Amino acid sequence: MNTIGVRLRELRQSAKLSQAKIAAIVGSRQSAVARFESGEAHVPAEVMIRYADYFDVSLDYIFGRTDKPQGKLYEGKMKIEKVYPEMDKFIEMCFDPGSPINERLKETLREMLKE
Repeated sequence: MNTIGVRLRELRQSAKLSQAKIAAIVGSRQSAVARFESGEAHVPAEVMIRYADYFDVSLDYIFGRTDKPQGKLYEGKMKIEKVYPEMDKFIEMCFDPGSPINERLKETLREMLKE
């Protein structure tokens, strides 16, 4: 059985709602809810969002990416070297290789770019 269907069924049953009642809440039909829960049909994104809003859970939880209903917390920091691989070449060009503080300056600049 699929994770999404299991999570949707658990949420519905935890609130003691019938399939018909949750269907009315999320803007679907009872037969569609039955297919979602059994894994026979894919749940449209807007329906999953309505489930998440109604039950106050994250989509990460519904997708089974975490067992915490509030979801995962992410720092949201991009890895600058993956986004701009040419940036490291630029940093190397900016500093005098003969300078004793060269490496420290480059590392400081790299750290600043990560923030």
